[in-house]
Order: sequence, then structure tokens, then C-alpha cells
Amino acid sequence: EVQLQASGGGLVQAGGSLRLSCAADGFTFDDRFIGWFRQAPGKEREGVSCIKISDGSTYYATSVKGRFTISSDNAKNTVYLQMNSLKPEDTAVYQCGENRIGCSAVEELFDFWGQGTEVTVSS
Repeated sequence: EVQLQASGGGLVQAGGSLRLSCAADGFTFDDRFIGWFRQAPGKEREGVSCIKISDGSTYYATSVKGRFTISSDNAKNTVYLQMNSLKPEDTAVYQCGENRIGCSAVEELFDFWGQGTEVTVSS
């Protein structure tokens, strides 16, 4: 069964950094698109970043561009989200999902597992 597990969240002060990991198991990693999404309490889930595993091309939401970096370690079947210069508005539950279509696919076409990992940024 395919599975993605997000980890690495925690509590950090504004301006600090965290690195999230998304470990994949049970599917062909190299032909997938892996996206990071987040959802704050009372808000809709939003796309943060995405990577095309086959060639490493990336996408970033405007709100995080220049602060976050997505990357992959294909030998480990793992995608990372390096988050720098964190702001309180980055506080959310972060999830990773996959699809076979592309990074431009709407959120509903990504498959998610579990509840994600919580990131809390204090003022």
C-alpha cells in the first residue's frame, strides 16, 4: 500500500528554521510529483511547494518563495522542505501528498496519509 509520512515539525521562534521530511513507501517514487500542503485552524488547506521527482523541477507558493526550499533524496525515497525565516503565519499542520499528474494538479488530486506534522511559530 502506498504511504507518505510527514515528520519534523515542532515549535520554533519567529525567524527560526525547521526541516520537514516526507518519507515515501509502497509506490514508484521516481515518476511521482510530491507536494507539501498546510492547513491552519479555521482555514482551508493550501499548497506550499511541489517537486517533480524525475527532474527536480520545483514550485513554490508566493507566500513562501525565497524562504522555503523543497528537495528530494531519491535513494531514500524522501522529500524535504527546508523552512527558513519562519513567521507566525506559517503555523499550520503540514502534509505531503503525491500524484502522477503534475505539480499543477489541484489539491483534490493529491493523495495524503495521516494527519501530517505540526509546525508552530511563536512571536
